[in-house]
Parts: sequence; C-alpha cells; structure tokens
Amino acid sequence: IIHSMARGIFHIDLDAFFVSVEQVLDPKLKGKPVIVGGDPERRGVVASASYEARPFGIHAGMPLSKAGRLCPQAIFIQANFSRYREAAHKFMEILADFSPCIEPLGLDEAYLDVTGCEEPYGSLRQMALAIKDRIRRELRLTASVGIATCKVVAKIASALCKPDGLLEVAPGKERHFLNPLPVARLPGVGKKTEQVLKGMGITTVGELALLPLNIVEKHFGKFGVVIHRYANGIDDRRVEAPGESKSISKQ
Repeated sequence: IIHSMARGIFHIDLDAFFVSVEQVLDPKLKGKPVIVGGDPERRGVVASASYEARPFGIHAGMPLSKAGRLCPQAIFIQANFSRYREAAHKFMEILADFSPCIEPLGLDEAYLDVTGCEEPYGSLRQMALAIKDRIRRELRLTASVGIATCKVVAKIASALCKPDGLLEVAPGKERHFLNPLPVARLPGVGKKTEQVLKGMGITTVGELALLPLNIVEKHFGKFGVVIHRYANGIDDRRVEAPGESKSISKQ
C-alpha cells in the first residue's frame, strides 16, 4: 500500500496589517489605540484597528464615527494603500522563497503549500518559525501561522493564535482541534447559519460534524455539504496561484 504523504498547508496572516505598517513608519504609534480609515468626523469605515483599540469593541468595517465614540483617545490615520501594497509585495516575495505554491488572499494573508519543502528546516514548525523570522526582520511586522493538512484547518488555526502566534494541528488531530470550537469559526458560517444551527441544538463544530449529512443538506443544500466536510476536518481544495483555476472561491 502506498500511503500518500499528508499535505503541509500554512495559512499565514499578517497581524493588524495596515496599522502595523503605519507603526513601523512611526514607532510613536506602537502600543497605542490606532485606527486606519480616516477622519472620525467624516463618513467612512475602519480599515484596520490596532490590538490596543480592539478591547473598545472596534473592528474593521465599523463606521469611523462609531469608533470615535467608543474610543475617543484613538489616533485616526488616513489609509495609504500604495504603502500597504508595497509591504504586501515584499511579504509575498518572502513566501516565494519557501514554496512556489502560494495563494494570496487579499494583501495580508496567503495559503502556502509546503508539502515536502520542510526538509532543510527539519520540521514544518521550524519552517514556519523561519518565515515568521524573515517577516519580522525584513518587514518589521508580525505574522500568525496556522499549520495543518488542509486549508480550512490551517486558516482557523492562524486565527486562533493571533497575534504573532504559531499553531500546528498534527495530521489526524483535525477533529480533536475543531470539535470544541463554536460553529461560527467555520468559514462561511455567518450569523444566519449560526442561528439556524442553534435552533437545531448545534453550537459547536463537533456537534455539527456528528449530524447526519442528509439533515445538514436538507437545511443548507450544497453549502451544508461543504460545512459538514469542514466540520469533519475534510477539505480537498488545492492551494492555487491566482489565475490557476477558473473556480471562484468565496474566501
């Protein structure tokens, strides 16, 4: 029997990206509640909030005026996208030194398929630490990395270890990792889906994984099949470079 090697998938996410780029340029902003997006007196939304601003309930997409009310002492900065694009370009160049198989998601995150690339580093974990180190030294930014055998688990892992974290889910441990998490942690599960599942008595990923597939499909159709697979730690999607596939991904 030929055992196929477990895939090594990284999800790498730069922490509070826009704000962090601004803090590198102006170190006086470090450790302060900083909001990128513009003037709170004008219309507009928060593009990025520093970790110091988040305990006030501030998050990306929130109206600037509301952010100003919640945290009057915050420092508001106009977004400078050419700056962020430049940093993002360098970020992708660093990743390309570790694997040719990169799937960028926006400016500040990417999937990396590192299957079989880890040998020079000794392990996937050491490889991820080397990536984080390069990002820290060359961009002076921090990144969080999720390591898993598939995209969905790697993405959830990186979200759970922010900021500046590293979380590895070993092959075969996907269910163990996912089971206790709230269903909203699954990509695509928004407020509406969460409410329907709650009505069915389902609040954790583990409970969803144990539901018979036909019941999930009856309530949610094709989308139900996808989230049921995700809940079971199954995700066959490949890491695809832009333009490699015609399929349109929602993530």
